[in-house]
Amino acid sequence: MRLVGDDFAVFGLSGAPGTDAFWATARAPVSRPDGDGWVTLFLRRGSEAATVVFESWSAPVPLRRWGDTDCWYARVRMPARLRVTYQFLVGDSAYADPLNPAGAGGERSIAATPDAPAQPHWPLVDAAGVLPLPRARFRWASRRLGGRRTVRVHPVGGGGPLVLLLDGDDWLYLHPAMTAFESAVAGGEMPPVTLVFLPAGDRTAEFGCRPELWEAVEEELLPLVAESGVRADADRMVVAGQSLGGLSALYAALEFPGLVTRVACQSASFWWTPDAADRADPLAGPVGGALAARLRERLDLSALRVAFDVGEHERRMLPHCDLVESLTERAGATVRISRSASDHDRAGWRHALLRDVAWALGLPAGAPAVEPAASHD
Repeated sequence: MRLVGDDFAVFGLSGAPGTDAFWATARAPVSRPDGDGWVTLFLRRGSEAATVVFESWSAPVPLRRWGDTDCWYARVRMPARLRVTYQFLVGDSAYADPLNPAGAGGERSIAATPDAPAQPHWPLVDAAGVLPLPRARFRWASRRLGGRRTVRVHPVGGGGPLVLLLDGDDWLYLHPAMTAFESAVAGGEMPPVTLVFLPAGDRTAEFGCRPELWEAVEEELLPLVAESGVRADADRMVVAGQSLGGLSALYAALEFPGLVTRVACQSASFWWTPDAADRADPLAGPVGGALAARLRERLDLSALRVAFDVGEHERRMLPHCDLVESLTERAGATVRISRSASDHDRAGWRHALLRDVAWALGLPAGAPAVEPAASHD
């Protein structure tokens, strides 16, 4: 949709688009109400055509040029309660939005509608920001998984229960989990913990419902953590994973109950079956996938404490998640269910990560065990 006349002023922008005065005060993205949702304005300064590419929520949106100026813009209709990762694509190059102080690594930015819940522990880090890294690290050459990977370990508040973060590099280099956990512990919202950032190898192979990863964690990784000299209580370990990582986390709880009894998973790929990759549409298989079939086998999950979260805009994921959540609770697990203001996007999962790890370690007195999904029809 083209902007005309003074439409830039509707978004709180001043000056003629493309002038130095305009760019001196321009900030983006900015949103204004539109029916039951929002219209969000994205801006880019440059000479070449570009496209706004979203993490998962929307198809790419081309930017339009304002006359013959260096001002490019797009008005994007967004639903209520949405936080989404995006980047600009110019030719073959992708980069973050220089007008947006909320970044996710050097090539991505985060946009949130004004009604999206706050994420108070996650600092603004722009594209030029350098995220802190844990000092403690070791090289893991896994016999079971093959290859070598660097695992970083960070005690928060002196250390405590081990929190195993699957896809650990994303939480190191895209989203500052170390800083966010430190803020949550300092604020009294969770006890001291020890973060273990586990980088993924071949995600499809390692995070499918196969035992090799969890045999390697039990037999190889945890002894290395113990030898690192960092305080880490593996007996109260929480496994946190997203997407295929969330699938793997719950699989571990079902198949390795002596190892994993606390789980926090966001937007888990519960559609997964061994033949999912052979389908034209992987999500079109049996509802709940392989884990729903396993959960119907009269398992006793009374020792399990598991928090489920999924983006409320992930319409096709919801049936798979709903079924696995209900079957897990029916098997005796202590369950927490919530829905985040996002699509399939780590920017929306990160608040749930902190909240659900804290809950998995011990629910505060009087707090609800299940958080109902928000309704935004």
